[in-house]
Amino acid sequence: MSLAGVATAAYGATHGGDGAGTASPRSAPAQPVPTTPAIDWVEQAGTRIEAYVRRYDGHLAVAALDRRGSAAVTVGARRFETASIVKVNILAALLLRQRPPGKALGSATRGLAEAMIESSDNDAASALWQKIEGSRGLTAANRVLGLRETRPNSQWGRTTTTVADQIRLLTALTSPTGPLTPQDRRFVMGLMAKVVPDQRWGVTAARVAGNRGTYVKNGWDTADADGGRWLVNSIGRIVEDRHDWLVAVLSDHHVTREAGVRVVEKTATYVLEELRAAAAHDVPSQG
Repeated sequence: MSLAGVATAAYGATHGGDGAGTASPRSAPAQPVPTTPAIDWVEQAGTRIEAYVRRYDGHLAVAALDRRGSAAVTVGARRFETASIVKVNILAALLLRQRPPGKALGSATRGLAEAMIESSDNDAASALWQKIEGSRGLTAANRVLGLRETRPNSQWGRTTTTVADQIRLLTALTSPTGPLTPQDRRFVMGLMAKVVPDQRWGVTAARVAGNRGTYVKNGWDTADADGGRWLVNSIGRIVEDRHDWLVAVLSDHHVTREAGVRVVEKTATYVLEELRAAAAHDVPSQG
């Protein structure tokens, strides 16, 4: 990813003889020229992103990963309540229970899945939560999905997670080497691409002109333990020329839902701006 420094060799000059009138070439020891230090553009971007997140005093965390490159950043290890972003996790758990793998959901169950993701229907989520056997089923599924920091709660919206785990989930839902079949991956992404217009905020704000696909699931709720303040989360995927971004932003302690949405959108936009610029620096020049 980083730019490599270029070393040049130094050669000794030919010196005169000792009075015999003849020249005897003699090479001086080669002296290495110091190389230009390699610049890790992604690391520098990560430092700026960390400073940006730190201003929120632990109430914000973000992670992003480019599936088509090596640009990645994770800032914040705190567990946040998921609210409705856990619905993507519930759907993944449901699909993993299908036998044989990749078997299409029945029409009634498919309808519940569509309502749960596309319009964030809570009743549909509760029905599917029961179908996967609640916390026990989510825990079992998360072992397969590679999640390590998500703790299910009997009240599904109070499940806690980290941005790192949400990137692991998105990776499992998009990777050809993940545990889901191609049909199941297309199904999940298809629903996340069809979220109703008034819920297509969050990480989608980071898209740029010419993007080839945007996928999102958001979560929001008030927290009694935080004096009724709002938690606002967003996870998703943005596919564009040369990049395929997976993004997770978790946050809480907002006075209003609208304030939380603004923070999440500004954060997602800033992070991808930094990572796009870093990736552009690391593209080898053409000679």
